[in-house]
Amino acid sequence: MKGITLDELKDKNYGPLGTAKRDALEQTLKMELLREEIKRLRKENQLTQEQLGKLIGVQRAHISKLENNATNITIGTLMKVLNALDAEINFTIKSKKQVA
Repeated sequence: MKGITLDELKDKNYGPLGTAKRDALEQTLKMELLREEIKRLRKENQLTQEQLGKLIGVQRAHISKLENNATNITIGTLMKVLNALDAEINFTIKSKKQVA
């Protein structure tokens, strides 16, 4: 029995990287990982959603929506959350254009 890799499965069902459907999937997966990490850090810091909300100036419901993918997170909110959780995020921005 031959197995299939996750990338092969994604290629088959969503198309190769660079296609709109696949890029949307990859974006969704990355956001889900970010949301799960925020939730994990909140719990690690022994904070309730309400306590985290108070630290960054939003209602508990906003933190719940953020953690449960019911709302988009802005860069500003993300930075406030990470500050409150004594965490940081590292990312690289690079152009999709090829450099000659």
